[in-house]
Amino acid sequence: MRPARKPAAAVVIAAMAAGMVLGGCEYTYDDGRNLPGPVEAEGTRLPGPVFTRDPLQNDPVSEEDVGAWAARTLPDTGQPVASAGAGLVAAGNVRTESTPVLGTGTYALALACRSQRRVTFTVRSDSLTLVDLGLRCGINRENVIYLSSETALTIRVEARTGANYAYRLRLL
Repeated sequence: MRPARKPAAAVVIAAMAAGMVLGGCEYTYDDGRNLPGPVEAEGTRLPGPVFTRDPLQNDPVSEEDVGAWAARTLPDTGQPVASAGAGLVAAGNVRTESTPVLGTGTYALALACRSQRRVTFTVRSDSLTLVDLGLRCGINRENVIYLSSETALTIRVEARTGANYAYRLRLL
């Protein structure tokens, strides 16, 4: 008959082996107590807080400031402008403007807005819709449109909240 082995001896040997293997491991972390001395602190000084976005940046400007805002937002490219406009739309209102009669050709239509919400731009000729766009404010959009005949364009601007809008149409 075989003598019964005691499992306790195997457990003790396994625990000792694990202790020797794991005893060499070390876990370190920065708990903030290892602060640099005065000489090191000057070289590693952090800049002040950085704000990535001003939440009031998209609030509409007053009627008097619309022209200056439009000039900053849609800067002059040096190319002749066929038509341009800017203004203020009250919450829930629609503003419609017409361009003079434009000749046949390819045009670049730049659109911009300033509001807390999207602004919808719809640009139509006599017979069809050329642009129907819900623009997220703070981003300028430029569309290329082709006019196959002389026509005046109707530019419709709609906003759910108060908004500024600007557009510029130039011949390419």
